[in-house]
Amino acid sequence: MKKILFACDGDHFPEGAFKFIKSLQVSEPVTLKGMFFTGIAIRQLSSPVYSSFAAPYVRLVEEEKQSIIRSRERFIHECESYGIRHKIEEYENGWDQEQFIKETRFADLALISEQLFCKEILQDQPNSFMEEALRIAECPVMIIPESFSSVERIVVAYDGKKESAFALKQFSHLFSLFDELPVEFVYVKDDETDDIPDMDLLKEYSNAHFDSGNITKLHFQADQSFREWLQNKKSTLLVAGSFSRSGTSMLFKPSFVEQIIRKSSIPVFIAHNV
Repeated sequence: MKKILFACDGDHFPEGAFKFIKSLQVSEPVTLKGMFFTGIAIRQLSSPVYSSFAAPYVRLVEEEKQSIIRSRERFIHECESYGIRHKIEEYENGWDQEQFIKETRFADLALISEQLFCKEILQDQPNSFMEEALRIAECPVMIIPESFSSVERIVVAYDGKKESAFALKQFSHLFSLFDELPVEFVYVKDDETDDIPDMDLLKEYSNAHFDSGNITKLHFQADQSFREWLQNKKSTLLVAGSFSRSGTSMLFKPSFVEQIIRKSSIPVFIAHNV
């Protein structure tokens, strides 16, 4: 059984993430912990700057609290309907970095909505709150689009470095239910050779964990063309590497994961190397 975190701010109940949980529950029971927080920084609303606007902000705070109650009640109802073991944690004062770190330290996976996470604060995704969550998490994070329906193939972005191998291991250990799906390992480098680093060892690992695996080298720049290549892969889950404590993506270039999240609308698994 796995412990999975389910992040929800205000009324932004992650439909796609819950569909993903239901698909996991069919194969293996999970413990799902709902993390509910407001979409505004309530601590700041008590400062003198806002004193002259007290009444409107009090109403706003109350509306936010009611939205959390609605999301929490829906979470409980959905979990009970599908027999999902669950727990709840509420954060009345909004997004809490330190608590998120502690929660992920004692979890196997965190789920975040690709479109909805802290949308009311900063709408462009990945916004700074999502980037911060990816940076500080101490467990893998799955970014899931609201349009999620199913996973029918796995694409592993491989760059020959230890971070991409680490991400592959975390993913294969967490999701043995995907062992029978077709897996494609993709190495992207804009050169004329067909060389792939440690290809024999990669094949050995693939054969040990997956029933069907294919290794491909793509001859273009990853941050420019990989997203277009992915668009032809329907119902795909991307294993995209890991984030360092500094916030820099260790796979390809810093903009790589951002571009995938912003425009591809597929589940993205991001490992974390503490």
